[in-house]
Amino acid sequence: MAENYDDIDKKTPDTVDTDGHASDDKDNDDDYEKYCYLCRRPESVAGKLIHMPGDINICADCMQRSFDSFNNSGFGNMPGLGNMQFIDLTNMPFGNIDMSKFKAQNDVPKSQKVKKKAPKEKKQEEELTLKTIPAPHKIKAMLDEYVVGQEYAKKVISVAVYNHYKRVLTDTMDDIEIEKSNMLMVGPTGCGKTYIVKTIARLLKVPLAITDATTLTEAGYIGDDVESVLSKLLAAADNDVEKAERGIVFIDEIDKIAKKQNSNSRDVSGESVQQGLLKLLEGADVEVPVGSGSKNAMVPMTTINTRNILFICGGAFPDIEEIIKQRISRQASMGFKAELKDKYDDDPNLLRQVTTEDLREFGMIPEFLGRLPVLFTLDALDKEMYVSILKEPKNAILKQYKKLLALDEVDLRFDDSAYEAIAEEAIKRKTGARALRAIIEKFMLDIMYQIPRDDTIGRVTITGDYIKGKGSPIIELRGTPALEEASATQIDKQD
Repeated sequence: MAENYDDIDKKTPDTVDTDGHASDDKDNDDDYEKYCYLCRRPESVAGKLIHMPGDINICADCMQRSFDSFNNSGFGNMPGLGNMQFIDLTNMPFGNIDMSKFKAQNDVPKSQKVKKKAPKEKKQEEELTLKTIPAPHKIKAMLDEYVVGQEYAKKVISVAVYNHYKRVLTDTMDDIEIEKSNMLMVGPTGCGKTYIVKTIARLLKVPLAITDATTLTEAGYIGDDVESVLSKLLAAADNDVEKAERGIVFIDEIDKIAKKQNSNSRDVSGESVQQGLLKLLEGADVEVPVGSGSKNAMVPMTTINTRNILFICGGAFPDIEEIIKQRISRQASMGFKAELKDKYDDDPNLLRQVTTEDLREFGMIPEFLGRLPVLFTLDALDKEMYVSILKEPKNAILKQYKKLLALDEVDLRFDDSAYEAIAEEAIKRKTGARALRAIIEKFMLDIMYQIPRDDTIGRVTITGDYIKGKGSPIIELRGTPALEEASATQIDKQD
């Protein structure tokens, strides 16, 4: 061979950094932390690691499981194993190659190490007391800034969250235990169920986890167990069990676990999941995996008591209107006082009359409904609510586009006919507020594409005819008297 292994050793960098650049042994490894050789969890998660020969680090959990597996397998009683010695291959010459010249196993490249996370600056949050609990009207006022309409739903959630705070902080009042009131919200798609809860999560300090019921299955089958709902809450509380036990869990798409009708196969993602959730809703000690959504032998477990956790379930329950109409029209269909069968066909708020009987007919079991005592509905969006959604919220989608064009020094405006045209198109699509972004993205595409090409454009006005495809937006160039006069007025208002 042309080169000596000593030369190769000198040329080979000791370690490789995460960005691919070579670094020396002199580099400080304080930015990296050790991890368990078996479960690959870093020391910050697994706890103090046990250092073994060969620079192998093993956490206490894996070490204990290894001892248990050896004891149970019977290897410890096999004759002859006590006299076996481990052979150090690094000191054995293989032909003309001296293996001791190579780097030992303990020099792990930095690309295989776990980089330490920078410590988060803990915000000094004032401790929540009975005096500092936000009152229901204040919670609703905060929701009003982001959520349009749904007055009844916002009032119910505001009171429920307020009572949840009081219940957690007092626990008992004159030896009277205050029971929690889990909630079930029913509303058509796109009416704001998830958005209301997400807004509360952003405004309040209580840990809140939002999860989806579509992935849940019965224990023992492929999918998430019901305990994974609490795993997300524990993660939202920074693995603080005491903090997680005061949190709120929102389970979306709860209608997807309804009992399957006319099915001979095992219902592992329907009624079985409802039965699995019963103990969580009622209040019980549940073993939850830490840092993982599923249970396995290499993940530590912790126990969470769900007695103080508030559960909010939400679902669209498609076609439940037909069940409601059948119940309402169950009276006599003949005679002078008979109700017409098509009387409720065009009623947009028929969902307000939903009862637990209708939900039981839909496929929800009575035990599950009994643990969700607060039942309320959200209204379908009408034309006025669509227009308000476009104009009023702090983060309205049209305000977002105005901000984007303002960065290009272009004033974007919408006339009243444009708002109405967008609302009418959204009603036709029947997908709720989610349709608004799709509609706006479509007609804003050409505008967002053309404006950066022309620096002379100063203002763009969107009209209803342009939304309907019958015209074009009104474009005003920079330097026009009307535009400069409007700009001067705007500057005066800012001053």
